[in-house]
Order: sequence, then C-alpha cells, then structure tokens
Amino acid sequence: MIAETVCSAVSAAGLGIAAVTAYRRRFLAAARIAAYSLVPVGLAMTGIVGWLADTAFSPTAWAGFGLLGAAWLLFATTRAVERRRGGTRKERKETTRTAERGAVAPAASGSEDDFSDIEAILKKHGI
Repeated sequence: MIAETVCSAVSAAGLGIAAVTAYRRRFLAAARIAAYSLVPVGLAMTGIVGWLADTAFSPTAWAGFGLLGAAWLLFATTRAVERRRGGTRKERKETTRTAERGAVAPAASGSEDDFSDIEAILKKHGI
C-alpha cells in the first residue's frame, strides 16, 4: 500500500516537472520527463512493485540471490582460469600432441630476400 502511494507521488511530481518544462517550450524534454514519470505508476499497477516489496523482505529470496551470486562467481572464476591457461583441457592436449609429432614452424625467409625488397622500394622512390 505504501509502495503504491510513493509511486503515485513520484509520478505526480514528475508530471508536474514535465508541465513546467513544456511551459518553457521544451516539448521534447517534457515528453521524455512525462514518459519517465509514468513508469512508477505503471509498475505499481502491474503488481511488480508489490512483488519486489515481498521479495525484498523474504530471507528465502535473499538466500536464493546469494546462491545465484555464488554460482556466477564460480563460473566467472573458472572461465578466467581457463583463459589464463590457454583454453580447455582438450585444446591443451591437442597442442601438446602436435608438438610431440615434431611440428615445426615454417622456415624464415632468408635475409637476402628481405633486403632486396627494401632495396627495390628505395630505388623505386629514388632514394
């Protein structure tokens, strides 16, 4: 009952501010303020405010929120550790298998090729 009264008062105050804003010829801002001020009454009329009030004072609901938070924390921690290690266990095993097979990196191009490219570019620009 009190929550609905507070929501109505907040909406009435918001609509008053919207009226003053519209009087100052700022109609777009006034419409936006009016929209925001109607939200609390809409929430009260749909029953969401009552549900939130019941949830806020329920120890069971808070225990449930605590468990959800603990589950999220565990999930985030395991994901962070997995990323730090470099992927999942399957991916790590696969990389060690390829390393054991003797996979090597492709040979680097010779330094002569690198300098010849640079020389060609410099000659092209007249340097």
